[in-house]
Amino acid sequence: MGKRRKSFSVSEAMESLNNLMAEKPLLPVLVLLFLMVWGIEKWFFNLSNWVPLAFAVWAAFQYTRYQRHILTEDLNKKWMQTLLQNSQATPLEQCEWLNKLLLEIWQNYIGKRMSLRFSYMIERRLKHRKPRIIEKIELQEFSLGSRPPILGIHGIRWSTSGDQRILHMGFDWDTDDISVLLLAKLGKPLMGTARIVINSLHIKGDLQFIPVLDGKAILYSFISTPEVRIGIAFGSGGSQFLPATEVPGVSAWLVKVVTDLLVKRMVEPRRNCLALPAVNLEKKAVGGVLSVTVISASQISRGISRKQQSPVADDCTDDLLDYIDLRTFVEVELEELSRKTDVRPGSCPRWDSKFNMTLHDDTGILRFNLYECTPGSVKCDYLTSCEIKVKYVADDSTIFWAADGESAITRQAEFCGKEIEMVVPFEGVNSGELSIKLALKEWQFSDGSHTTRIPQLGSLQSINGSSNFLSNTGRKIYVTVIEGKNLPSKDRHGKSGSGTYAKLQYGKGLKRTRTAPHTSDPEWNQKFEFDEIGGGEYLKIRCFIEERFSDENIGCARVNLEGLVEGSPKDVWIPLEKVNSGELRLHIEAMRVDDYDGSKDPRNGWIELTLIEGKDLIAADIRGTSDPYVRVQYGNLKRKTKVMYKTLNPQWHQTLEFPDDGSPLTLHVKDHNALLPESSIGDCVVEYQRFPRNQMFDKWIPLQGVRRGEIHIQITRKAPDTEKKPSLDAVSSVAKARHGISQQMKQMMIKLQSLVDDNDQEGLSTSLHELESLHETQEDFMLQLETEQGLLLNKINELGQEIFNSSSSPNNLGRKSTFP
Repeated sequence: MGKRRKSFSVSEAMESLNNLMAEKPLLPVLVLLFLMVWGIEKWFFNLSNWVPLAFAVWAAFQYTRYQRHILTEDLNKKWMQTLLQNSQATPLEQCEWLNKLLLEIWQNYIGKRMSLRFSYMIERRLKHRKPRIIEKIELQEFSLGSRPPILGIHGIRWSTSGDQRILHMGFDWDTDDISVLLLAKLGKPLMGTARIVINSLHIKGDLQFIPVLDGKAILYSFISTPEVRIGIAFGSGGSQFLPATEVPGVSAWLVKVVTDLLVKRMVEPRRNCLALPAVNLEKKAVGGVLSVTVISASQISRGISRKQQSPVADDCTDDLLDYIDLRTFVEVELEELSRKTDVRPGSCPRWDSKFNMTLHDDTGILRFNLYECTPGSVKCDYLTSCEIKVKYVADDSTIFWAADGESAITRQAEFCGKEIEMVVPFEGVNSGELSIKLALKEWQFSDGSHTTRIPQLGSLQSINGSSNFLSNTGRKIYVTVIEGKNLPSKDRHGKSGSGTYAKLQYGKGLKRTRTAPHTSDPEWNQKFEFDEIGGGEYLKIRCFIEERFSDENIGCARVNLEGLVEGSPKDVWIPLEKVNSGELRLHIEAMRVDDYDGSKDPRNGWIELTLIEGKDLIAADIRGTSDPYVRVQYGNLKRKTKVMYKTLNPQWHQTLEFPDDGSPLTLHVKDHNALLPESSIGDCVVEYQRFPRNQMFDKWIPLQGVRRGEIHIQITRKAPDTEKKPSLDAVSSVAKARHGISQQMKQMMIKLQSLVDDNDQEGLSTSLHELESLHETQEDFMLQLETEQGLLLNKINELGQEIFNSSSSPNNLGRKSTFP
């Protein structure tokens, strides 16, 4: 029985082996090869020690082949550049003569201009994006060297997209003549400083050029992200030969910075613009004010491509019925400034939302992001976006352009204020187009000038390069924060604070406004003084909602103070960044320190302000009354009226005079307290600048920041020719009055000392108020004396001029000749 089972199993195994041999005829060869390798391994030598050696030899051959290929390309490029330099005749191929021309003008023209342009962009980029191992980095030197890129090494070709012709050309820039020096402050764990030298650069890609506006401009961009390689060295002091591994990750970071910069500015669909104006006014634009109106969108949907749309989709009414549940809004972005439209339903929504945006350079990128808003949800879904670029042209015009597939949409505004309308397709797979109106209201220039709403011949004065801008710090900048508009009334938690205030930073100077009552349109009317800083320093403003524990930031803004001209103040509305709404009104003025001493030449006239009475003021005391007085602020000058105790309808009948220098005039009504902090009963601004001279205006002005209250004033702008002629008796009476006030103040100080010794708080409060009144009276007399002194000097000058004119007249000359 056992033999039968054994023979049966052997025959079955043989049958299975025969079947396997039939299916796998190479199996015996593999088995024989395995046995041979096993025999050599066992009886002759160990093969496992030779496998890494064989792999290393193979890798070395591959690396040598790759290096030979790179060396061959470099030699070909250098040989081509040598031919371009030494060739006496211009080659017939158009790419070769183009490269030869570029080589001739690179070192002294194009290279220098591109070095300045790229150094500015790289420096701004490095400040915002640096690795964690570097705390601070500074660009100290930037030069692109003398070796230009090679264009169209494999030829050029033209293509057509609709009516638009497009030039395609290769771009290959491989240079070791570049010199870029960075000084980096290293953080933990390395610490210390390091000098980073960029000594080689490789950028390779495909360019396209699109002529637009009948040849007035050229749009150019890379078709895809170019290949970027950067060679760097490190050192400290004078050594620059340490390997790049001294600061790990820096080479990759620099490659990413350059790549991101190219992608953001000139990789499809983003394109740069080269303007070719017929007239060059040689003005440098440093900022501008742009009006953006988001009109409507058409044919938008959730992820349907325009190429897949049916003909029925062209009917906006049918689309609106199909996508009635689609609720969308548009977010407009310009750098860190953003604004949102309202939410509208349907696939053809209409917003008609207008925003004022601020440009901080001669170019800007407007991005329009389309979002879908789901009812009952706080989350909004991003659908698609589109971009429009803005650029100032040297002939005082403005170019707007956007991508439309392979072609381009371009418009030109010949002067500021001209409205243009553009219909821009959305990017990505989503369908639809966006209708927009754009108007560049104003361009601001580094010489202090600015464009107006109509073209003026006066702008040609900058052709000779004259500039009124003072780059030194010998001037003062006066910034008045007047009011706000449409500020966020609640913080991100939905809570309302007790008030709103703003912080201003200019260089090392930091100022803070008072806290205005909580409202979306607060008023401050506060003036601040800063020392002027050269180099294009920005004025940074941040708005806060005052809360019990920590204040909430509700927006910020940047103001370019470059190019301010003395005697030409600016009244501007600045939109807040990083929020959806909000603007600040600022009054900005630059003056020399010698010119702004608070007492102008009396020949300009003076302001006569009479504070008559107040009516229906709020009660600041617990007893339902107030002790009101008025603190008058005129520029840097401050005056006070007398205090009227325990009344809500005070009668002051006090007249004050100020030199007419155009400064803001603000009236602050206060509740007098001897020991406790004084509370505000309201304030107001007197707009007197446009009043005609020598006419008295009687006005009731409502107080701001409170529920009720008015103040009655009379104000007159006195002309210089109506000034009184001073006499010696008047001057002597002023001197006597000053002497009497000094004696009264001395007696008051003695009285205060006795009241302090007797601990008489009520008498002390009354005496302190009397002392303040005496001090204010003394200031008034000082101002009157200064005015009288100026008038006397003016009269002396007039008399001297009359004597000189009379002595030089012909009659007097004749008399002099006949005198014996």
